[in-house]
Amino acid sequence: MFFKLFLAFTTIPLVEIYLLIHIGSVFGVFTSIALVFFTGLLGAYLARIQGIKTLFKIQESIKEGRMPSGELLEALLIVAAGIVLLTPGFLTDTIGFLLLLPNIREIVKSWVQSKIKNQYMSERPEDTIIEQ
Repeated sequence: MFFKLFLAFTTIPLVEIYLLIHIGSVFGVFTSIALVFFTGLLGAYLARIQGIKTLFKIQESIKEGRMPSGELLEALLIVAAGIVLLTPGFLTDTIGFLLLLPNIREIVKSWVQSKIKNQYMSERPEDTIIEQ
């Protein structure tokens, strides 16, 4: 786990710096800065709208007496999208905008749910054994 975090915290900024320099040399410094600023604003706006929609879904689930676990995970993914969209860079903006697409978010949500389920099942093997 430490190695994965180390890799993420070193590789992602290096890729972002490379992209910022490369795009800056192609389109100009001010255009690149404006683009990063614009994507941050647009991302924050879209994350806010989708977050409000998800909040209504959570409230609806609670009114129906259901545990809103899927909706809460969706809200967490929207928050993550908002955070990476506010981080300056083109790679993180791409990831953030992808997470704001409902179809992509559904795929990521299913993947996270399966990871959580597998983690839970591996920690509690006694629940899977039927006693006779």
